[in-house]
Amino acid sequence: MSSDELSLFSYEILGLVGRDGAGAHDLLRMARRGRILDWAGESQYYTEPKRLAGLGYLEAHSEPGRTRARTVYTLTGRGLEALRAYAETPVELTPLKSEPLLRLLFADLVGEPTTRRSLLTLREDIADVLERLEEAEASAAALPHRSKYLLMVTAFLRRYVELHRDLVDEVERELSAEEPPLRQRPGLSRPADRPGR
Repeated sequence: MSSDELSLFSYEILGLVGRDGAGAHDLLRMARRGRILDWAGESQYYTEPKRLAGLGYLEAHSEPGRTRARTVYTLTGRGLEALRAYAETPVELTPLKSEPLLRLLFADLVGEPTTRRSLLTLREDIADVLERLEEAEASAAALPHRSKYLLMVTAFLRRYVELHRDLVDEVERELSAEEPPLRQRPGLSRPADRPGR
């Protein structure tokens, strides 16, 4: 990506700044509150708004904070136009980054019992995310200009998380909990030595 190009994360930042403005810490807090949509590193919530301000998509100004002044960003006309232009583009499915699916993809190499044990730990995480989604649904009322859209997002995310719960149930049913005999355990087979080597 060139230094003046907008990425999916750039549009996320512009959207989170919204009509009321936000500081970098606010942006990070909003992303962390939902958690399941928090896919960028923490430092990016501080560097990307600065970059967007430098490009004229956001305007930065100082406001008093609890202990020191803080930088608050607001959308500029250029930022709003960028969001409007982006909203007109076709939508594609975002490539999926999924640790549970990755674990299943190499289950034959590490064994079903190991994969089963690790994936069953996902239940606790699922419960945490569902609790956060409930909080997000409750707080949507505080943003009447966005509540309808926020509730649509959280409803979709709830179904997405429930798919993970279904996957964990399927793993528990389908994958063996017992270790196979040592000679049958998964591993990489080595090709037989070729003659003359």
